[in-house]
Amino acid sequence: MSMYGRDPWGGPLEINTADSATDDDRSRNLNDFDRAALSRPLDETQQSWLLGPGEQKKKRYVDLGCIIISRKIFIWTVGTILAAGFIAGIITVIVKNVPRHHKHPPAPDNYTIALHKALMFFNAQKSGKLPRHNNVSWRGNSCLNDGKSDKSGAVMKDLVGGYYDAGDAIKFHFPQAWAMTLLSWSVIEYSGKYEAVGELAHVRDIIKWGTDYFLKTFNSSADSISQLVAQVGNGDTSGGTSDANDQTCWMRPEDIDYPRPVTTCSSCSDLAAEMAAALASASIVFNDNKIYSKKLVHGAETLWKFARDQRGLYSGGGSDAASYYNSSMYWDEFVWGGAWMYYATGNQSYLYLASHPTLAKHAGAFMGGPNYGVFSWDNKLPGAQVLLTRLRLFLSPGYPYEQTLKTFHNQTSIIMCSYLPYFTSFNRTRGGMIQLNHGKTQPLQYVANAAFLATLFSDYLDAADTPGWYCGPNFYSTDVLRKFAETQIDYILGKNPRKMSYVVGFGNHYPKHVHHRGASIPKNKIKYSCKGGYKWRNSKKPNPNIIFGAMVAGPDRHDGFHDVRMNYNYTEPTLAGNAGLVAALVALSGGRTVKVDKNTIFSAVPPMFPTPPPPPAPWKP
Repeated sequence: MSMYGRDPWGGPLEINTADSATDDDRSRNLNDFDRAALSRPLDETQQSWLLGPGEQKKKRYVDLGCIIISRKIFIWTVGTILAAGFIAGIITVIVKNVPRHHKHPPAPDNYTIALHKALMFFNAQKSGKLPRHNNVSWRGNSCLNDGKSDKSGAVMKDLVGGYYDAGDAIKFHFPQAWAMTLLSWSVIEYSGKYEAVGELAHVRDIIKWGTDYFLKTFNSSADSISQLVAQVGNGDTSGGTSDANDQTCWMRPEDIDYPRPVTTCSSCSDLAAEMAAALASASIVFNDNKIYSKKLVHGAETLWKFARDQRGLYSGGGSDAASYYNSSMYWDEFVWGGAWMYYATGNQSYLYLASHPTLAKHAGAFMGGPNYGVFSWDNKLPGAQVLLTRLRLFLSPGYPYEQTLKTFHNQTSIIMCSYLPYFTSFNRTRGGMIQLNHGKTQPLQYVANAAFLATLFSDYLDAADTPGWYCGPNFYSTDVLRKFAETQIDYILGKNPRKMSYVVGFGNHYPKHVHHRGASIPKNKIKYSCKGGYKWRNSKKPNPNIIFGAMVAGPDRHDGFHDVRMNYNYTEPTLAGNAGLVAALVALSGGRTVKVDKNTIFSAVPPMFPTPPPPPAPWKP
């Protein structure tokens, strides 16, 4: 039987009366179900449906003062922290006690080892009251009366300090200034490399010892001067050995008791401009010491004015220096010094002068000749051209400097080509040494200087993202230049037919009879007189004192070498030679891992072009 009602969704609603049953019928039907299923325990949700809400457990809380949190959460948090700390402690103990294989830093290359020694040579050459950390056991205070013996009042009274030039005790200021300039240049370009090998403080100390002394050689507090000290000591041998001086006597500097005359000059543009370059370049090295750097700049400006106003050569007029360090011109010092004055001050008048075509012509920039490209204490032009090529590569100042700077760049490229073995500008010995002085004596100083310029120029090109340069129609990569520098320095360090290292103390086979007074006379509390030291000069025994890092004059054009103390053309070291060696060694040390410093040298240079105005503010409706 069925009944019909109205479906609210629009259809008939059928009610089946057969499904209607009594409670007794349902009760009886329970027997047909699985009693095991009905006997299962009910979960909390099911019980809540059947029994309704029951009594809830009371939650507990922890009051931390600033916050109240659940006790359960607090216990879990603290436990987690303690467990993490315990695990971390266990791991730390294990890591510290498990044996490990430490990765040692790579062994220093030969250039770095030689660099440490080459810098020590300057410690051995110091004059005056030595610092405690000089680290040359056989040297002591010397020549503490330099400058005081002059009674005329015409020269500075305190000329204590500076460096002895070579194996004697003369202080030649022209090559000494060149040496300090070259060392400063190497620090400006490669301070990162010096720091990496732990020698930055040492080389800065060497430079400051020189610049402190230079400031004594003229009235550095004045804006203009009328004279400059050119030399302390005397090397005149025209009177034979009757007169006691720095050439005729063979004495330790600490025992000198003969007069040491002071030589001044009133028209010496070459010396004054080179000294200005030394002070200017050092001011960049010490730009972290504003007071000292400013003092150096002022001294450089005074010397520069003197050089430009009082024209002449310091070695003219038959001076003592002409026999040892004769200057051929002062035009190259004007280019060289002008470039350094510009970098130190940012004053474009110096750049205008250094890049003036007429000055470049006078300096021989367009002349060529057998000595073109031979960088030395007497020829600064190759270095000046590299220095100004740097400006063009990195700053590109444009008009009115571009014409001459482009010429310097091209000439620098030609010089670099002349160093390569594919060209015939310079001969080479059978052992591979380039003969930059065309077979004359004392060749190594020129070799070291060329190696420095070649490495530096290759680094400039690398920093400018330029892979090489052209020699005529042929393109050469920067690797070729670096290879040239490496082969030449390797020759100096012992890869030569004699297997002789020409740097004292480097390797096992090096000169033992160096032409050097202090190194050849023992420090035995005996004072040897002027001629009493001849016994040590003429001795066939090796020097009792090792003058570490001294690069001797070098071999002859046949790769021959005579380790004889009396033959200075083979065995005498010099400040100028060692400065070039240090510069080349630091440039090559460590490979190319530490790049050249592009920016420090420009720290005083203002922007070449006006700073453009800021962009307008964005438009708003």
